[in-house]
Amino acid sequence: MNDTTLKLVDLCARLREVVLPSLGRHAARDHAGVAVGGDVTFAIDEVAETLLAEYMAAELPTWAFYSEDAGLQGAADPELILVVDPIDGTRPAAAGFEMACVSVAAVPPSAVPTMGDVAAGVIQEIKGGDLFVAERGAGFSMTSAGGEPIAFLPTIRTDLESIFWTLGFRGRPAVILASVLEELIDVSSVGGCVFDIGSATYGVTRILTGQLDAYVDIGPAIIAAHPWTEAQFRRVGRGAVLCNSPYDVAAIHLLCKEAGLPFSDAAGGSLDDRPVLGSDASYQMATIASGNDGLQAALIDCVQRGIRGLRRPA
Repeated sequence: MNDTTLKLVDLCARLREVVLPSLGRHAARDHAGVAVGGDVTFAIDEVAETLLAEYMAAELPTWAFYSEDAGLQGAADPELILVVDPIDGTRPAAAGFEMACVSVAAVPPSAVPTMGDVAAGVIQEIKGGDLFVAERGAGFSMTSAGGEPIAFLPTIRTDLESIFWTLGFRGRPAVILASVLEELIDVSSVGGCVFDIGSATYGVTRILTGQLDAYVDIGPAIIAAHPWTEAQFRRVGRGAVLCNSPYDVAAIHLLCKEAGLPFSDAAGGSLDDRPVLGSDASYQMATIASGNDGLQAALIDCVQRGIRGLRRPA
């Protein structure tokens, strides 16, 4: 690992350390405010965000950082910018489940940094401690909390009937989302399975370990194709559209690229030109990731049929 990546690893470890005592505690679920993107800030989020601000000021004062709850902070003319989700999977973390990670990506400063500019990404499971690291052009690594290598086992499956997959569900209107994904949910319901995991980073890293075959989160693509649905997304999101923002996917996008796994928008397009410093609806992105190109193509075809087939209620 280079020096930048080592700093990201240390930051992940510090965030994990401060969050661990709050896992599963009822007080972690208290509402502490509203994030810049419109999502609820829970008490457990506030613990992590406080540590993040203190750490950056003390250890990396010449860097800037964009976090889920507070937006862009730090140095005005930064050497580097971090895109941080201190707890990706706040609700599972507050419940004491393992599906929560710290996610940090590093991007060089520019007028409009993009997903393709991300130079390093680090993801660490909060409960278990497993570590996933990627450096642009230098590959990736997966290690357990004890330092042992984790096997890279992406699926060879290409049939939708037998896949284990997860989706983005929180803050999305249930009937609209289920209508678009009806074919995929139904076809995999018996021979495979769909899971609501509640964390993009945990879900996509399971594709690398082989525990899952795919991750599908397509809210922005539904809104783009059917603008009338935005009002329903905002109804569920208490006025905000709550789909994947750059801080959710910047690190895992690089991890998949370095691992050679497909990670695209809902139509199969690249996410490289998407800006990373923002979290409102204009920055959010539809994402599909899977273990191989054949499965990715089948997922995209299925999702596109669902999007085309959505009809506005009479």
